[in-house]
Amino acid sequence: MPETAPRLLDPEALGRYLDDRLPGTGSFEVERHRAGHSNETFFVRRSGHAWVLRRPPAGAFLPTAHDVLREHRVLDALKDTPVPTPRPVLSCQDRDVIGTPFHLMEMIEGHVLRDEVTAGLDPAAIGPALVDALADLHAVDPWAAGLEAWGRPDGYLHRQVRRWRGQLELTVPMTRPLPDLLAAADWLREHLPEASGPATIVHGDYKLDNVMLAPDPTRVAGILDWEMSTVGDPMADLGWMLSFWHQPGEPDDELGLAGPTAGPGFATRAELLDRYRERTGRAAQDLTPFRVLAMWKLAILLEGSYARHLAGHTDDPFFARMETAVPALAARAVAVAGGG
Repeated sequence: MPETAPRLLDPEALGRYLDDRLPGTGSFEVERHRAGHSNETFFVRRSGHAWVLRRPPAGAFLPTAHDVLREHRVLDALKDTPVPTPRPVLSCQDRDVIGTPFHLMEMIEGHVLRDEVTAGLDPAAIGPALVDALADLHAVDPWAAGLEAWGRPDGYLHRQVRRWRGQLELTVPMTRPLPDLLAAADWLREHLPEASGPATIVHGDYKLDNVMLAPDPTRVAGILDWEMSTVGDPMADLGWMLSFWHQPGEPDDELGLAGPTAGPGFATRAELLDRYRERTGRAAQDLTPFRVLAMWKLAILLEGSYARHLAGHTDDPFFARMETAVPALAARAVAVAGGG
């Protein structure tokens, strides 16, 4: 375990808690996963069994953006639906175990794409596979799945602006002024629709590196990172996905959020929008407000992580890059709002 890991997780305390709750015998092997940058993720193994543990990051300034028990709840609600998800195993609210709530889910096999396409995956099929999985999610009746209290669908979009503007106001005293984010908030209040149709379950962070892909045929093996899920406007999910889906000739973003999507063989945003319309029978005529909302929210979320970096609460070097990356993302949101 890295030297910093004990403040995130005590393997011995965890092992005592899990010993009579999980199969297998002997001690647990715990490995910290360093690829993600939101909630902390660990692989837990014992005698041929493997699970994934998720806990909030240390010193989280925006706790609602790191609600792992919310993630466990929605995974439990979706486990018997067509939506591809890891199956939940257990959740723990007792802070005495590792110092914070956490949950475990099954470990699934597949590929998470961040920089390049893994051998065996068909680039032309990746975008349609993501759209199809998203359509399956949006087809689930939240009330039938037991998520009737999961969110307030009425006024969801404008409530998102108020909520995340409040999160920004909590964060900037610990970082720096970000006038572009204030300008984008003003634009969103004027341009977001009240709603685009009936509410659905919304993932809240649906993009290429938050799904696990399987080859032959290329398909979504599992949708990951559900801590921002709610019931709301499904166009927020589609706008989020397409905001971080680049096309040939477009400049790379500073954080590489679009991954390899501008490379050869990938579907265009227009093609993916058409496929979503075909699968669901719905889609906003203009996704610009939803794309701006996505970039604006992500910039605020990342600024919260930058605050943790400045306070010394994270050892992830990724967050040092937020010094320039967040203002660049905020400027991009303003540019898209202006038609850029």
